Amino acid sequence: MQEEIQKCVELLLEGKVILYPTDTVWGLGCDATNERAVEKIYRIKQRQESKNMLVLLDQIEKLPLYVEHIPLIAWDLLPNVERPTTFIYPSAYNLPQIMIPRDGSIAIRIVRDCFCKRLIQRLNRPLVSTSANISDSPAPAIFSDISEKILDSVDYIVPLEYNDSTDYKPSRIIRFIDNYNFAVIRE
Repeated sequence: MQEEIQKCVELLLEGKVILYPTDTVWGLGCDATNERAVEKIYRIKQRQESKNMLVLLDQIEKLPLYVEHIPLIAWDLLPNVERPTTFIYPSAYNLPQIMIPRDGSIAIRIVRDCFCKRLIQRLNRPLVSTSANISDSPAPAIFSDISEKILDSVDYIVPLEYNDSTDYKPSRIIRFIDNYNFAVIRE
């Protein structure tokens, strides 16, 4: 696994886009701090830049690097989530403008998938994650559902053997409203 992770890190640092397994569905990913790489994902997905993408981190302790104000309730919720959950924080920073929507928020998920977690640790940067589909098309539940167009558009595809997920569905999404309140956007 270490050789595969090193190969992916080298590609990500070059601004490449990879197709990789996450703790939910297969995702398109790049170095979230590389604006050109993020733009490439928008082109691959044929997605409007006004629709934001989420960021994956390997540990809760890295949140303050990309979220200016972490709501107090987040520190209670984060350690207790049992399934993949993406949290939308109100105040992103240290990311390219293309990653931050007009409202200044950022969607972040702390991953549990072994491959994904190690990849982010080695990269030592946040990783963009978005489902491997053209915008407004259904997200593929399994690798074999990913369109040829997507497969042909990425710079690298992580071998199937590194897919640990058995969930095969998008994460739950929770938006923080203020220090003490949140709303479930997608269950």
